[in-house]
Amino acid sequence: MTQKKVKYIIIGAGLSGLTTAFKLYQKGETDLLVLEARDRIGGRIMTEQHIDFGATWFQNHHEHLSALIDEVAIKKFHQFSHGKSVLVYNSMAPAHYFENDPSYPSAFRIAGGSIALIEKLASFYRDKIHTNTIVSKVVELENKFVITTNTSNYIANKVIITIPPRIASNIKFSPELPADLVQDMKNTHTWMSNAMKVGLTFKEPFWKAKGFSGTIIGQIGCVTELYDHCCVNNNNFSLMGFVNEALRDVSKEERKTKILDYIQKYLGKEVLDYVTYQEKDWSQYHFTASNDIKSIYMSPRYGNPKFQEMYFDGKLLFSGAETAAIHGGYMDGAVLSGLNAAEKIISIA
Repeated sequence: MTQKKVKYIIIGAGLSGLTTAFKLYQKGETDLLVLEARDRIGGRIMTEQHIDFGATWFQNHHEHLSALIDEVAIKKFHQFSHGKSVLVYNSMAPAHYFENDPSYPSAFRIAGGSIALIEKLASFYRDKIHTNTIVSKVVELENKFVITTNTSNYIANKVIITIPPRIASNIKFSPELPADLVQDMKNTHTWMSNAMKVGLTFKEPFWKAKGFSGTIIGQIGCVTELYDHCCVNNNNFSLMGFVNEALRDVSKEERKTKILDYIQKYLGKEVLDYVTYQEKDWSQYHFTASNDIKSIYMSPRYGNPKFQEMYFDGKLLFSGAETAAIHGGYMDGAVLSGLNAAEKIISIA
């Protein structure tokens, strides 16, 4: 097995890892590699058929993400929310219809899908990203690290681990990481790991023509949240939302029937004239979810102080959405952790 020597190894080609690589490049630190286990970049950002099946929205207060989007010249636009929205709060009572205050700013989305930011960041160092590369072991040897993967061995001066802490706990470290850190890694919920999304495309945005926003909210239904997901140029029309996790236990065919019946009930029979229908169950993705996945209905706690520390005499650190002390679990937290990782890793001689 060949060995590749490099100054920095970044494990994970999600938003955090790619942000770190981007910032290192800006500082002239180009001797790096990004190792990604999946066959694609983006991590829990995934855009297919113009639909974001992973990270999607951000708000005005997500300043780090907004600044990065501006810096790399990616456009953003407001989530469509005009018209009647539907609140389903009781299966025994009729739905409540409401309209959002037009003076209240809606969330933002990234033009071209969230993947547009991923692709732009990666464009600065595309040849430095190795996909289908699964890290199994990190060994400190003579003040350097030997990283064992399924394809090659790598030797690095410094390592930044940006994959979810629970997934990173599967990597074997030598010397071993502190036991309390490993336990906290295993106990940290992985954002999106229990989520299931559905996306439908259409020839026309029929819901808009009928005066609907496309929004349906209700924890008791087949789809707990549904939103308009048309693109910024208004030439790709779709709806996207979160599927009730109880439907994970039924067949795909039954689930699809239930979802379509539910949406049809509130938006109309036109939903049956979809062009494409897709589901993404993140619990089925090995590099996102673990076997002991549990549903989380309250916001999980992120930003554990242990993830802010540096290990192996300052040569190894953790990053990623779950490690961020501010806006953990959001794209903004991933960006902030990526920025901090770049600063920290350079600061140590």
